[in-house]
Amino acid sequence: MADTEELFARFRDGGAHCAGGKRPVFSGLVLNEKGLERAMAAGVEMLCMGVSASETHSRKNTGMGTDEALSQILSMAVKAAAAGKTVQASVQSAFGCGFEGTIPRQRVLGIVAKYIEAGVSNISLADTAGHAHPAQVEDLFGAVRALEANVSLACHFHNTYGLGLANCFAAMRSGVRILESAFGGLGGCPFTKVAAGNVCTEDLVHSLQRMGLCTDIDLSGLIDLAKDVGLYFERELPGFILKSGSLVRPKASA
Repeated sequence: MADTEELFARFRDGGAHCAGGKRPVFSGLVLNEKGLERAMAAGVEMLCMGVSASETHSRKNTGMGTDEALSQILSMAVKAAAAGKTVQASVQSAFGCGFEGTIPRQRVLGIVAKYIEAGVSNISLADTAGHAHPAQVEDLFGAVRALEANVSLACHFHNTYGLGLANCFAAMRSGVRILESAFGGLGGCPFTKVAAGNVCTEDLVHSLQRMGLCTDIDLSGLIDLAKDVGLYFERELPGFILKSGSLVRPKASA
């Protein structure tokens, strides 16, 4: 991204904070060694990197097979950690692939094991094509937790078959506490044409707050912003809350 340095400077100097007063952690996706160098120079706090468990998807996405891509990611993770950066490593296509179908469980766990051996303590499983279902989510995250109990787990789901939110809750039952989502339900995958957008942040936050869980996110502000973005781009965003309205009522001021 050409303006990475300017963007993160604005994040860093803009005084952004969550509704609860906490300062957010800004992360960035790095795809190669050059991207890693630029991200570290720009002051990115959490460096996200990953490899696809699908050989076909990996080659289409990076031009490398899974093993070659994994070798590069492990090298990058070690360099980032040595520079004092937080690293999150992901396994893409962990729950299925639009090209290869079902991905063998042991292939995913093998990649996770390599991450753990390299000292990575933040690991995300990504459902790139949106094939996951809740029982599969609980099973795979349970298997990852059995490998190493002390890793911080994250999930990344697409809503291709309408199971994104259900999969998030299944991940939570498995001990996952970092739920990745996309503002307005935007996103997708250029190499997996049927993949819908990511789980919608507004819908996820609304569901969590309805369950009585604290997110430190200003839901009403998020909804208003999503409406403005939809108007700006003259398109209807896919989130449900934008259409049905929120059932979460703002707390009265003390």
